[in-house]
Amino acid sequence: MSDRPAPIRIEDLVDPVLAPEIIEMMEQTAPLADQIDLSPEAVLGAATAQTGLNDFGSDEFREPLEVLCRAMDTEADFSPMGKLSQFSQLTAFAVNRLRIEQYIKEHPDALDVPVDRPIVIAGLPRTGTTHLHNLISADPALRSLPWWESLEPVPPTEEAGTIEGRVQRARDGLVIMNKAVPHYDRMHEMTWDHVHEEIHLLAIDFSTMLFDCSAVMPSWRSYYKEHDQTPHYQYLKRILKVLAHQRPPRERWVLKSPQHLEQIGPLMNVFGDATVVFTHRDPVSITASFATMICYSARMSAPHPVDVHGIGQWWAQLIQDMLQSCTDDRDLVPPEQSIDVLFHEFMADDVAMVERIYRLADQPFTAEVRGAMDNYMAEHPRGKHGRVIYNLADFGMTPEERRQALSFYTDRFAVELEH
Repeated sequence: MSDRPAPIRIEDLVDPVLAPEIIEMMEQTAPLADQIDLSPEAVLGAATAQTGLNDFGSDEFREPLEVLCRAMDTEADFSPMGKLSQFSQLTAFAVNRLRIEQYIKEHPDALDVPVDRPIVIAGLPRTGTTHLHNLISADPALRSLPWWESLEPVPPTEEAGTIEGRVQRARDGLVIMNKAVPHYDRMHEMTWDHVHEEIHLLAIDFSTMLFDCSAVMPSWRSYYKEHDQTPHYQYLKRILKVLAHQRPPRERWVLKSPQHLEQIGPLMNVFGDATVVFTHRDPVSITASFATMICYSARMSAPHPVDVHGIGQWWAQLIQDMLQSCTDDRDLVPPEQSIDVLFHEFMADDVAMVERIYRLADQPFTAEVRGAMDNYMAEHPRGKHGRVIYNLADFGMTPEERRQALSFYTDRFAVELEH
């Protein structure tokens, strides 16, 4: 018999049932929200006060930050905890920016570190991207981004040359998160050292789809989609150079984000020698599971009751837009640098699929690499936290309608439909 937890349905998406300590924390911090000014000036001022630094580098981030703050202030409809959390997160991104620019001042040779031939995974959540990312990252020859490093790419001055403080803060944050959203690990396991996508690094330049996860903000979404993201991908590359300078890279980076699906042009403008792995799965299943994850997380930032239909349908459209961009721009990546991975084929033999990717990327697949991947799978069995049962009806949608709306994508990539 399996010792894995039984599958569950999350029944409290609309009216969340929170742990007593989380309710107490929200009540205690609520008065602080009245003092929060969600403006660029307040965010950057708080970051400067925290660090004693004032050089944010290039000013290209200021316009998107202005648009983002305005959208958060006028469209997001945050709860008091949500407003406080967003201000803290924006301040953390600004702090990271200050530390990165200071590090470059002190170590100008960091910008000479190459970021060559990365392996980039581009796929929606629930398409096997996390498992694939972790498998490839188990290869000791490759450099990846752990969660603690994504939160604080450069340590504060007093912790220079160490990681212990950043690791502990990442651990502490996850303790609170696990109390607030205890079923989250069933959907996406989070540990302090797990391999994370670079979306938090892109946020340091204040232009990324990460902010779409914060709230429904149409003006932010329009601005983001209408502006060329190449400069922000260039800033991502700048950060990767700093990270590699601090912790010297192995041979090459492995990166991952769903954002890349709708930013294939900017991705290739900046990482033109990348090998790009596109992952594909029935988008109807993805829509149900991702909408559930977003709505479950919203209990900490949105007013109660949570607008599950509004959030779910907003994300259904975002997913459709991302898949349309992928369909339109897929061929911007040359065939010799790209591969399409269908979920059912990957699940049938995951290591064999990694071998195929390595052959394309001209990356050695040695006995040591296979052993590292086997060890990873033994230590991290899939589904060990149990799974969540998803239902599109929770969001006022039907599989038939979504399947028809997304047929352009499933037909283009011969995606196997799930029933």
